[in-house]
Amino acid sequence: MAEPVYRRVVIKLSGEYLAGSQPFGLDQPTIDRIASDLIAARELGAEIAVVVGGGNMIRGVSARGMSRSTGDTMGMLATIMNCLALEAAIEGKGAPAKTLSAFVMPEICELFTRGATHKYLAEGRIVLLGGGTGNPFFTTDTTAVLRAAEIDAQAVLKATNVDGVYSADPKLDPSAKRFERLTHTQAIEGGYKVMDATAFALARETSLPIIVFSISEPGSISAMLRGTGRGTVVAG
Repeated sequence: MAEPVYRRVVIKLSGEYLAGSQPFGLDQPTIDRIASDLIAARELGAEIAVVVGGGNMIRGVSARGMSRSTGDTMGMLATIMNCLALEAAIEGKGAPAKTLSAFVMPEICELFTRGATHKYLAEGRIVLLGGGTGNPFFTTDTTAVLRAAEIDAQAVLKATNVDGVYSADPKLDPSAKRFERLTHTQAIEGGYKVMDATAFALARETSLPIIVFSISEPGSISAMLRGTGRGTVVAG
């Protein structure tokens, strides 16, 4: 079995993906499939942390009838529910997992700290990082890069529904160009929507590569860790 290219990674998974074909909520077959993919990636010998979005339940930026801060807080709580769902699926398949939260909620899960994350990763657990940064106005994309820098991860794997970064939406523009590699600056200046500019800027500042790939196919996480998957590398 090929050795993983990266020994410790943060995987950014969209909350919308956990809804499967539904418009919102949780789709258990999808969650089970993602759990299996995460376990397979861990079995390569990599240490896996996961940041999950909350868009399958609520997106703070689009919440109506409330302040952006309130909407973002609700979205961050939604990410914790997604983490707990993934944790249950992973452990149901016999692998160890642990949810850590940016918020203090001891009856539900442990508080995120660098020390706790290092400890659980060293034990072989898949660590699920919920609650965003704990602050409004920051996306879970930015959270993924921030947590990766904090825990000394070697890369951020951005799991999407397309196989990399394109010059335009390939679903709308058949002539869209797919990039094999971009610098962080090119990604920011190009305005590519696959990740927000704050996340790219923080990755540039911390010299973290971001690998954008499609999670639609089973085994895609392991393929990216082995360096055999199809995606776009944003680095340098």
